[in-house]
Amino acid sequence: MSLSVVQGFTKSLAMTVLSEIGDKTFFAAAILAMRHPRRLVLSGCLAALIVMTILSALVGWAAPNLISRKWTHHITTLLFFGFGLWSLWEAFSEEGEAEELAEVEAKLNADLKADTGKSKDNGKIDDELKKQQRPILTQFFSPIFLKAFSITFFGEWGDKSQLATIGLAADENPFGVVLGGIMGQALCTTAAVLGGKSLASQISERIVALSGGVLFIIFGIQSFLSTVES
Repeated sequence: MSLSVVQGFTKSLAMTVLSEIGDKTFFAAAILAMRHPRRLVLSGCLAALIVMTILSALVGWAAPNLISRKWTHHITTLLFFGFGLWSLWEAFSEEGEAEELAEVEAKLNADLKADTGKSKDNGKIDDELKKQQRPILTQFFSPIFLKAFSITFFGEWGDKSQLATIGLAADENPFGVVLGGIMGQALCTTAAVLGGKSLASQISERIVALSGGVLFIIFGIQSFLSTVES
């Protein structure tokens, strides 16, 4: 494995873990896993995050072909500094740390009430028997899988981590960025699904945001120094 792949992998892995822990999609996966089969929630969330990571890396890989590599490098450097300052601001802002968890839980509760209003409790046993008789492929494309996929995919769209992945793939080896991103997403989502709300509520968003901010600024400094050296 080449040095560029390893460098892209490690940067992407560190960035993804610190960006995703305590994120809205992290909380959504934790809460959904308490209400639905974990394997369906995990597979739906992971599928969405893998698709998003690959799409973001492709955009980042294509960017130097549309704009000069020099300009994409400068833009990436500015993005790293911008995201670093953004994360530090979030870390020191006065908003409560549980606010994002409460917001996600309230939204999912509203969705749950809307769903239960359309169904009867009498058919629960029959539904479970039908689910067990379904082929595995059919189960993975159940409403629960699609719900986990759509919530995660659209929750990540335009998010800081997606834009950072695009910038990283434009500056580093895209293959390494994809591998690191998928590994980081898998670690965070698995932790959210297995740990549930109890784990999510114990995470200090301030510490995570502070760590992420420092990491982004380090990436920005490294990117700036590589520009000066060249």
